[in-house]
Amino acid sequence: MLPTIRRILSGNTSAQRLMPMNTCKHFKTANFTTVARERMEESESMGRALYLDAQATTPLDPRVLDAMMPYLLSYYGNPHSRTHPYGWESEEAVEIARQKVAALIGADPRDIILTSGATESNNVAIKGVGRFYKSKKKHVITTQTEHKCVLDSCRALEHEGFDVTYLPVQQNGIVDLEKFRDAIRPDTGLVSIMAVNNEIGITQPVEEIGKNLLLWSICRSNKIFFHTDAAQAVGKIPIDVNKMKIDLMSISGHKLYGPKGIGALYVRRRPRVRVEALQSGGGQERGIRSGTVPTPLVVGLGTACDIAQEEMEYDHKRISSLSKRLVDGITSQLDFVIRNGEPEYSFPGCVNLSFAYVEGESLLMAMKDIALSSGSACTSASLEPSYVLRAIGADEDLAHSSIRFGIGRFTTEAEVDYTVDKCVRCVRNLREMSPLYEMVQDGIDLKTIQWSQH
Repeated sequence: MLPTIRRILSGNTSAQRLMPMNTCKHFKTANFTTVARERMEESESMGRALYLDAQATTPLDPRVLDAMMPYLLSYYGNPHSRTHPYGWESEEAVEIARQKVAALIGADPRDIILTSGATESNNVAIKGVGRFYKSKKKHVITTQTEHKCVLDSCRALEHEGFDVTYLPVQQNGIVDLEKFRDAIRPDTGLVSIMAVNNEIGITQPVEEIGKNLLLWSICRSNKIFFHTDAAQAVGKIPIDVNKMKIDLMSISGHKLYGPKGIGALYVRRRPRVRVEALQSGGGQERGIRSGTVPTPLVVGLGTACDIAQEEMEYDHKRISSLSKRLVDGITSQLDFVIRNGEPEYSFPGCVNLSFAYVEGESLLMAMKDIALSSGSACTSASLEPSYVLRAIGADEDLAHSSIRFGIGRFTTEAEVDYTVDKCVRCVRNLREMSPLYEMVQDGIDLKTIQWSQH
């Protein structure tokens, strides 16, 4: 049986002795099919869309809610209150959850700083490290395809006098290691490169980057810190911060079937990474992130990490199968479909497809009974083409025609099959209204046409 609240509160603690037997409904087995079917039936009865947007957020795993409930209702003590059992209970729950987060990434629990999510973690890592070492190191390296919060944090440092190198990526979405090595300078203090891209699912060679930086640092006795935004990676692919030579890493709870509003920042202590705090307060979390730690959310994050560690291999195999079913189903029935990002280097749960001669927003509207995205959820309100797709060399029209399909733990074969059928029908209908597609079908090369301007 997978972890319940009694395993989270392991040992002879006051909280365990007081835990009511019927506080929560426990999951006896990991019956994902049953949970997924119930959610699908609930969505249908409520007239809600099917959910295929797992990169934007994932549904809360019921076992995570099961673990959180006692701390929402009964065990509400402030974990920083050291004078009574209410505080002791919460503190112990927080520390056990911290251990579970650390175990998932091969870290020491003392290196885990609890935050409100990956956006805060990225801000603390980039601005905090940059500002602490700014007297000697004012050069940062990142890539053009990072999450917006990383890019904006780097731009904030630029306004403070830092020099930032935004590395281009290759057409497959992978950073060119030779260009990366060439970009390193004596005053380089920080490198921030994401583990898995949130739009196209590309997995960067994090371990190679980490080892390159370590070798450079040893040869020149000049430490460069390596940060990776692993919001889309943790709990989905194996991560070992020591093997990968990672110094700082951002984690998001709601991207791995945990609650929203909680995340973590791994900050290596040996060799020590110094971080300037972004906010003042009570000095919690090693003084890096002041503020009362939200015990229920932390317990949820820890449980989500524990489940992910036990079931990662099963999830990956199942999601890979569903991903292949989706891609094969669409590409076998439609022409002019381009997969953005090299599948060989991509996390299978993130499938980004461009449908030539179809406007992405029109396709989203036509498929309104399926929750999909045309780009990053943080920036998809904009009608500008995705900067990630432009960075990998996609033409503007293809960037505008992209749809991201996010497959997760509770996605079913029936949902994938429905999505394939709906997508194929909608693309065909939209292309019937496209004069460009009609011209291509007639054998006309659009590149040879001289378009008149008005």
